[in-house]
Amino acid sequence: MAEPEFFESSPWIAGGVVRQPALAGAVTADVVIVGGGFTGLSTALCLREAGVDVAIVERDHCGFGASGRNAGHLTPTIGKDFPTLVKYVGKDRAVEYARFADRAVHYTEAMITRLGVDCEYRPTGNIITGLHPRHRKPLADSAELAASLGVGVAFLDEAEVRRRNLPSHVRFGVIEQSGGHLHPGKYVLALRQAALDAGVRIFEDSAVTAIEDTASPIVVRTAAGHVTAEKLVVATNAYTPATLGQMKSKVFPVRVTLFRTAPLTPAQWDRIGWQGREALYTAHEAMENYRPQADGRISGGSKWVQYGFGSTLTTGHLPKVFAQWRKLFALRFPELPDVGIESFWGGWIGLTLDFLPLHGSNARGTVFHGLGYNGHGIAQATYAGPMLADQVLGRSNAEVELFQRRLFPLPPEPLRWLVIKGITATLDRVDNRVDADLARGTV
Repeated sequence: MAEPEFFESSPWIAGGVVRQPALAGAVTADVVIVGGGFTGLSTALCLREAGVDVAIVERDHCGFGASGRNAGHLTPTIGKDFPTLVKYVGKDRAVEYARFADRAVHYTEAMITRLGVDCEYRPTGNIITGLHPRHRKPLADSAELAASLGVGVAFLDEAEVRRRNLPSHVRFGVIEQSGGHLHPGKYVLALRQAALDAGVRIFEDSAVTAIEDTASPIVVRTAAGHVTAEKLVVATNAYTPATLGQMKSKVFPVRVTLFRTAPLTPAQWDRIGWQGREALYTAHEAMENYRPQADGRISGGSKWVQYGFGSTLTTGHLPKVFAQWRKLFALRFPELPDVGIESFWGGWIGLTLDFLPLHGSNARGTVFHGLGYNGHGIAQATYAGPMLADQVLGRSNAEVELFQRRLFPLPPEPLRWLVIKGITATLDRVDNRVDADLARGTV
């Protein structure tokens, strides 16, 4: 098989984007948004509906970051897992967060309909898959607890997994009944076009060099120009610490690797079943994700993550990780010895210590942020649009209030690096024991 291709961005947007002009000279707006992904574009659309003059400043092109690179799972997942969420915030609050996550999915589905875009959305739900007996009790207990509290999940036992004819590595699981999977590139570029059509001014290839936000008006500077506005929205998610030097104590970027296979033939699909084409992600501590694509490929990724000292954006060309994924894919899909991984790419996820997103503003109510989606950004970043727009417009928003909480700050470097590496090493040890059993065929 040929050596896999590596995309610096992703195959979802590999066809290229006709760039909007870079910022040059002096520009004024009511609101300036830094970041042109799901959060920034959704917010801009909501503000334009209210008649607000909006300018987006984007360092590359809209959708270049996580919005155009992600795995494509539209999921109501929130928190590390539901039992952990209940442990940290209590049953009532955990249910509120779960219902929020469901609303985020439904809002995104409505946005897809509104845009009229064929982004290959399939409302299959997402299945958390158990691969090892150790996964059974946590999954069953989680499903029972969540379902008893009215959360839309259900446990799939071995018989139900066989009835669905899921891939052979799946023994049992939990289905999140809302959501599904989609083509993230087509979705984010449709949002971009909708923003342009609505009159949002987008400045691409415009890296921010300075933000002056201690007084009104606010000034956002780039190498060749500046935007002056009364209010600012920071919508840069995982890029925020590295590119803006902000939120370093609250959010940190980790790099995940993603892949896609060559297209499968009908006969190859018949070997693995999976007729429902559900999106899957495993019950590992550091999960693996897999989903079918509309063009007949399988895409997936995550599992092995990298954190760069000082929250730097680490390199994505990782031959050792690529080799690990090729080996792992062969183990998970033994029916497909003749199907290889065709390409790799990756991107940065904005993580928080409690695995919940961050929404808030400065004391003067002039600078707003929505970020830290912990790998669930298609739904939650899209839904951040009306949340941020309400804040900018001075409206109350119950969703924003839901995420007001006491935050324990990340320590400074080098302690931050040690803490994050310690957490990931602990999770890896748990998963490695499971994977060793699976590789030996002893379970």
